[in-house]
Amino acid sequence: MWNIQKADFAKPAGVAGLGSKKAGKLGKLGPVVEKIVLPVETDTEKLVNYVCGSNILKQGQDVQLKPDSEYPDWLWSLRLTKPPPLEEMDQNSIQYWRRLRKLNNQRQSRLMKLKKY
Repeated sequence: MWNIQKADFAKPAGVAGLGSKKAGKLGKLGPVVEKIVLPVETDTEKLVNYVCGSNILKQGQDVQLKPDSEYPDWLWSLRLTKPPPLEEMDQNSIQYWRRLRKLNNQRQSRLMKLKKY
């Protein structure tokens, strides 16, 4: 009387199917690649005296750090924090006007996002 068909071609969805992908198996976007773990230098003597990772060649060694007196004076006066506020900058400098233009562009962009067309 009733003709019921069963769709047995689909896999049952369940918890067992989660996380079962293995490396090299194809996923939706291609083969699944395992995360590469990069070696980290733990030798404190080498970390203090050398620029670790500066040698990109197979042979040789990393660049050795020199004493502070061998580096130029301007290197130690570089600003490493946030740039100064706009009010503290000199209005006759090009950096002031570039920063002012950037801030105005950001403000205008935020205002245009609120505008409904």
